[in-house]
Amino acid sequence: MNQAQNSAARWTIRDVLQWTTDYFGKKGVQTARLDAEVLLAHCLEADRLYLYLNLDRPLLPEERLKYRGLVARRAAREPVALITGKKEFWSIPLSVVAGVLIPRPETEMLVEVLLEEIKPKKSPSILEIGTGSGAITIAIMKERPDAWVVATDVNRLALETTSLNSGSAQVAPGLIASELFTAFKVGPAFDIVCSNPPYIPTDVIPTLAPEICKYEPCSALDGGPDGLDVVRRIAGEARQFLRPDGALILEIGEGQQDEVNRLLMDAEFHEIKFVSDLAGIPRVVKAKA
Repeated sequence: MNQAQNSAARWTIRDVLQWTTDYFGKKGVQTARLDAEVLLAHCLEADRLYLYLNLDRPLLPEERLKYRGLVARRAAREPVALITGKKEFWSIPLSVVAGVLIPRPETEMLVEVLLEEIKPKKSPSILEIGTGSGAITIAIMKERPDAWVVATDVNRLALETTSLNSGSAQVAPGLIASELFTAFKVGPAFDIVCSNPPYIPTDVIPTLAPEICKYEPCSALDGGPDGLDVVRRIAGEARQFLRPDGALILEIGEGQQDEVNRLLMDAEFHEIKFVSDLAGIPRVVKAKA
């Protein structure tokens, strides 16, 4: 075995993980070690436990070549979920694609609030505005198979992604292409209207991490000058589609609690309640019709 072969043989899983972690750190990646592990596991078509059980296994030349391509994409700050094409939400594996918002862990709080609200209801009817990858809708239907859920989005690619993920999760929501409520006739059809709408102020978006401002669809982020353009419209229209004692449940951004509270009061909602995330930021609001 020549010197080059000896050198190649030394690139074990342990070595590759350490080198990648250091490299990602220099590139500003915040979760360097985790991302190195996830990408290598994806490359080897294994799980992260496999890596730790086989730290001294050398990588094959074709594995190193494939992994090198994944590392280059992550070093350019492409999100791991887009590189692997997968993201877990509510312990459900979802497919994700460029052009559709990647599900966030904090959005699971909206699911928690919603499930608590519908706990006493039999066969609750739910409308999700702006479903994206279908994360919220699918989580609800897995927890409440008796629920009737309609998911909408103006983005056709989002609806295709939701359809794909729904099939994988073995649930069947109604899927409608609609800009907010435009596809619906006014009437009290739903127990819940929910949404994770765009809520980031326009001038804040360029200051976000490259993973967000470069790779996420702007239409799913940009909430206008104060971040509340879409929230304002949903709050103003939702009561027309809610049954008596129905609820509107929304995810919101930092610093928006007071204005959202005012918007909901102006729209004649009551029992307005904000739920904070682990950082103490009011993240979800529930209001009764």
